[in-house]
Amino acid sequence: LVLRNVFMSIPEGKVTAIVGNSGSGKTTLLKLLLRLYNPSFGEILIGNMNINSISLRQWRTKCGCVMQDGKLFNDTVINNIVLNDNDIDYEALKQATQIANISSEIEAMPQGYRTMIGEMGRGLSGGQRQRLLIARALYKNPDYLFLDEATNSLDAINEQKIVSALNNVFKNRTVVVIAHRLSTIRNADQIIVMNMGMIV
Repeated sequence: LVLRNVFMSIPEGKVTAIVGNSGSGKTTLLKLLLRLYNPSFGEILIGNMNINSISLRQWRTKCGCVMQDGKLFNDTVINNIVLNDNDIDYEALKQATQIANISSEIEAMPQGYRTMIGEMGRGLSGGQRQRLLIARALYKNPDYLFLDEATNSLDAINEQKIVSALNNVFKNRTVVVIAHRLSTIRNADQIIVMNMGMIV
């Protein structure tokens, strides 16, 4: 078992941070909450309702996530952020890219938001890829936000700007953050420490 005897409560509208050594089960826990995995046993409840009684499509529309291995597609910058949104909300797009601190860099690209980027974000730096993934998560204004080491590949200046901008986004939203850097989680409402698949 990757996780054992995990019993925890994530308060609505608050920021929960999960910390621990590599391999302690943090990402597995996040993937269970996102329903990328199903628990072998035990259950995940939203209020008193089992998470599996919500349709997967409906659950995913309520969730924004930035994973360590987030994927970018061989497509334009704008399509990588809004994905398959046929009716693009340009106000939300602008806000998401500003919070992710990447709007000015996109606008400086040869064709701005219509610039093609390669598969896996070829042509972008690691920090730019990560900020595009953050913008994608924020664009749909989700009720639940899951961030797995979301600011890990950013330099200190970008991280500082994004963390302070995210603090406003986090207000009244249910957020789960996995982070190693203290700066990312110091304002969390609760911090859960994991070790060897257990909450310690």
